[in-house]
Amino acid sequence: MEPVHGSMLLVYAVIAIALLILLITRYKVYPFLVLIIVSLLLGLAVGMPMDKIVKAFETGNGNTLGHIAVVVGLGTMLGKMMAESGGAERIANTLISWFGEKHIHWAMMFVAIIVGLPVFFEVGFVLLIPIAFNVAKRTKKSLLLIGLPMVAGLSVVHGLIPPHPAALLAVQAYHADIGRTIMYGLIVGVPTAVVAGPLFALLIHKYIKLPENNPLAAQFVESHKEGVTRELPGFGITLFSILLPVILMLIGSWADLFTTPKSLLNNLLHFVGNSDVALLIAVLFSFWSFGASRGFNREQIQKFCGECLAPIAGITLIVGAGGGFGNVLRESGISQELVTTASAAHLSPLLLGWFVAALIRLATGSATVAMTTACGIVAPIAAAAGSSVSPELLVLATGSGSLIFSHVNDGGFWLVKEYFGMTVGQTFKTWSLCETIISLMGLGLTFALATVV
Repeated sequence: MEPVHGSMLLVYAVIAIALLILLITRYKVYPFLVLIIVSLLLGLAVGMPMDKIVKAFETGNGNTLGHIAVVVGLGTMLGKMMAESGGAERIANTLISWFGEKHIHWAMMFVAIIVGLPVFFEVGFVLLIPIAFNVAKRTKKSLLLIGLPMVAGLSVVHGLIPPHPAALLAVQAYHADIGRTIMYGLIVGVPTAVVAGPLFALLIHKYIKLPENNPLAAQFVESHKEGVTRELPGFGITLFSILLPVILMLIGSWADLFTTPKSLLNNLLHFVGNSDVALLIAVLFSFWSFGASRGFNREQIQKFCGECLAPIAGITLIVGAGGGFGNVLRESGISQELVTTASAAHLSPLLLGWFVAALIRLATGSATVAMTTACGIVAPIAAAAGSSVSPELLVLATGSGSLIFSHVNDGGFWLVKEYFGMTVGQTFKTWSLCETIISLMGLGLTFALATVV
């Protein structure tokens, strides 16, 4: 079969995504199977060599799981230890006492912005979801009202505010000033997170009813019997245990500032600042802070770790398959066709940065890939435009584009869907719409800022 070229590639991509959604929502086929089937059919339809279709899927699946599986596994262990010790309950109680039940959704947004600064979305998500589950139970509010502000805060810092790794890549590509980028990012990002998080959650949670029984929530909500009081761990040690991986990642990202690059100490700081290693260290520390110091023995701690991993097996497979589907889109030439279409549009550098990143995000599902790829395309065009375009605003415009409409090829889509216990349709109406609000409002505020700086 002859390979498909040009705009027909985009037509096949739209058909594939529509088929995927139809099979999952209408015919209730398990998402993991649907993602494999549609990926293979798409590769055949666009004329990819048959021996490369499965390889492309396996590569995308493996690349995604190489990071996600470790992060979700270790993060789930940390969350389980926090739940069993009462740490998640302690954080929930403290946030509720500080902010009040009426304003708890605001607290979740600001906590997510702080925790999310040095870590990728998936890491911040698995660190904070146990707290969201506990806050929702304690306040008897919808998980959407608590969780959407959390994921909005994590997403905003992912795309807009250094020192988050994704935003930092764009700062380097555009040769932007990091201090000004952080300042502009906060000016644009905080109002954007407010609208897409707490305000949107207040509106949408009235129309989306989540199932009462969420098996994943049961893993992270304290398991003691009702009416039985117990001593909870201190707020300080609990907060330190949660923030330990964040602190280690920050140290790793700043290692070059206070140690000689490539020195033994520098390499060691970068090593412990890796998200996988930082989470591993935090989990081992939690065995003492949430385990041994709370009276749990080795057998009980091992039992907690074993119990919490079984429910995430399905999520991990689905997330990996989403990465496989995204790589078939890339290997088939669909992603490159989107880039070509965007580059030929002759837009202003700010709008071009947003548009290219948005198209790549839609095609690949990865905000980080969208951001880095778009920067490589737009940076030479922006340089040719001279000083008329602020590189700091280019970072924000590109970051905003990279966050648009998370859908079925994005691992984050499946994480949110499964942990929140939503259907695919509900995930589109909540998480995907939240991401689109962030993208569009981020672009609008960036243009507004461009008129005054």
